[in-house]
Parts: sequence; C-alpha cells; structure tokens
Amino acid sequence: MLYAYRDRRNKKRSFRALWITRINAGARLHGMSYSQFMGKVSANNITLNRKVLADLAMNHPDAFKAVIDKVK
Repeated sequence: MLYAYRDRRNKKRSFRALWITRINAGARLHGMSYSQFMGKVSANNITLNRKVLADLAMNHPDAFKAVIDKVK
C-alpha cells in the first residue's frame, strides 16, 4: 500500500518541527526562548518565515544575531 498522500503532509509537519527546534537552539544561545523570539519577530513586523530563520540560525549565525538584536 502506498502512503504518498499521507506522507506528503507528514513531511511538512516534520520539517516545521525541525525548523522550530533549530530556531529555539539559536534563540537560546542569545538568552531568549523560541516563543519569546517568535512573539517579538511578529511584533516587529519581520516577515521572515521559520524556514529562513532556521537556515540563518544554522548556517549564518551573524545574520541570526542581527535579527535577535533587532527584536530585543
């Protein structure tokens, strides 16, 4: 039996969880929890999505720190 339909949706769920984990790890390095960080990101009208923020947190820590400094 093929599970392609179900697994296409599960893949989206899995990636969102991975992005949240990566953002949380990056935010905690700067003394902020994930929920505090995402709340401040939306309050400051920063329109970066979780995928981009997770990429910045992993591969471009200086750019992620700039985002952290902007929302603090």
